Amino acid sequence: MNEHIQLMIDWIEGHLKNDFSLDELSTYMGYSPYYCSFKFHQVTGISIRRYILLRRLYLSTKDLENDRKIIDIAFDYDYSSQEAYSRAFKTVFGINPKEFQQNKMPVQSFDKLIINKDEEWCRMNISREFEVEQLQSENSELFDKYVLNILNGQVMYEEFKDNKLMGDSDYAPFNEAMCVNTASKQVFDLAFIKTRASGHHESVENYIKKVMDPLDNLFNKEYRCIVLWFGEDMFCQMNLLTLLAYLEQSGYEGKVFLNSFREDEFKVSQIELQLGHYYSIYEEVLVKHEKPSKELLPVMYQAIAIYLDMLKENNAVVKYISKNKNLPTSELINRLFELFPTIGYGDSQYIELINKIR
Repeated sequence: MNEHIQLMIDWIEGHLKNDFSLDELSTYMGYSPYYCSFKFHQVTGISIRRYILLRRLYLSTKDLENDRKIIDIAFDYDYSSQEAYSRAFKTVFGINPKEFQQNKMPVQSFDKLIINKDEEWCRMNISREFEVEQLQSENSELFDKYVLNILNGQVMYEEFKDNKLMGDSDYAPFNEAMCVNTASKQVFDLAFIKTRASGHHESVENYIKKVMDPLDNLFNKEYRCIVLWFGEDMFCQMNLLTLLAYLEQSGYEGKVFLNSFREDEFKVSQIELQLGHYYSIYEEVLVKHEKPSKELLPVMYQAIAIYLDMLKENNAVVKYISKNKNLPTSELINRLFELFPTIGYGDSQYIELINKIR
């Protein structure tokens, strides 16, 4: 069956710039339109039309980055007008195409789905050292001792620190998973620590040792610049939002840079952030579980939409696990990693969900 779904994906990819016809796809596959639609959703966790929408809009960001005319891009991807394209774009990315084109802000990647990747498939292995060298040539001020690099997780922290990838600057890991469990208003105060520790079924002492102690430099030293290294998935972006909220609460006055990246190829997009509204967004999203009232980077806007959807009892991941709960846990987790890369959950989050559903 997976081979048939891959044939559907390949056909869809070849027709992304045409008016989509489920009847034509079903004729090509030799199955009924209903069967094609049902099986595609069952295997991939996403509807055909949603897949086409996200692929078209993601590919169109590359055209916008190359400064093509928006109306030409709209017609290229089979939108009836520039206005229709702009509405769809803003629904997914939170800003309109013109704003994106002017500011070149990071977005979540939505690449072609590959089902059951074979031995010839491998992750891009672009050297992190090479990418960092490129950043240094563009912004050397981020490599001195008055800079703190905060990295998403212990593994990334150890690699950067051990290899001194950012020169004489300091390094700290953020060992949290803010996309699960509840949060409190004041970031990193005692109430926050107790709330987060309880959610993770940890003692307060263990939580402090794992999460708070590694951030000691953030709390006790002054820095001219803080560089935040976070992936574009929902897991990383909720961690990022928490740290930005803390910087605002603590009155930090230096520069803040976001180095947003994709894990599979480590291609970094660097942007300087302006503090001023992230705490209010943190409170709306992670405390109250509401939609943000202010405009955001597209990558964070997308991540928040995913986060709020994942709070629903019958979200896409839960549905997929429910339909495939008889699979061995290891195979099911591998499928979830492949099909839901924008979520960014790790093994522990997926295992907890699987056990709960079973």
